[in-house]
Amino acid sequence: MKAGQWAGWKGAGERLSALRQKIGWRRGVSRFKPAAQLTDYGQLELSSSQRWLAIGAGALLSGALAWVFYRHPFAVLLLAFAGLLCPDLLRRYLLERRTAQLKIQFKQLLSAVSTSLGAGKSIETAFRDAMQDLRLLYPDSTTMIIRELEIIGHRLDNGESIESALLGFAQRAGLSEIGQFADVFVICKRTGGNLVQVVRRTSMLIQEKLDIEQDLSVALAQKKLESRLLSAAPVAFVGMMAWTAPDYMEPLYEGGGRFVMTAALLALGLSTAWIRRIMNIRV
Repeated sequence: MKAGQWAGWKGAGERLSALRQKIGWRRGVSRFKPAAQLTDYGQLELSSSQRWLAIGAGALLSGALAWVFYRHPFAVLLLAFAGLLCPDLLRRYLLERRTAQLKIQFKQLLSAVSTSLGAGKSIETAFRDAMQDLRLLYPDSTTMIIRELEIIGHRLDNGESIESALLGFAQRAGLSEIGQFADVFVICKRTGGNLVQVVRRTSMLIQEKLDIEQDLSVALAQKKLESRLLSAAPVAFVGMMAWTAPDYMEPLYEGGGRFVMTAALLALGLSTAWIRRIMNIRV
């Protein structure tokens, strides 16, 4: 290899090493999360312990319910298989809870960004300052909105535009509020509109919508608790009667009485599903 070529390669290597030190890169350690490993908030994988715990708890509750209504080992064994459906129910519950937390955190992000824009800062600086402000509310670095702001900051450092970073976040979040904010931001950026005014106005409207959802959730919390108690009351009543007056309840556990108990159990399940459907109010 010629001396000139070697000097050129050596100079390129030195510049690459300087760039690695500047961005904090170390050999064998990736500071940035690959796109394939970024969190998709519409998907959630349960751990093995969570899955087995959900199956065990579901089988136990289903078996207890079968014993209260049928007092027969075959019915207990049959309904215990309903525990296999519990991991999916747990996954949906955890997804809904994570989505609700992300909405609240995004609302606080909009408030911080609007404040920075009102102080005359650029949109990129506003997002960087918002991360510092939200760290005071969420010291845990694993908080969803903190991780997303770090990803946005890394993408900006790598030369990507703020529009692509926001669109990527909106696509993975799957929330209409984040998607609307990203769409309005991109359209305004491309058409050359008053970005500060449009972003502040959009942020205010989205915050109002999230406030309404939060107030509605608080107002329905007591009603949801009451509905759960009403759904559990018939089971507790039947169990108490079977324990305190077994001779009185004996006809319901044999012959045609089992059809009566089956009809009662179906009516209880349908009413519980109907109540949950009524309580599921979306803004």
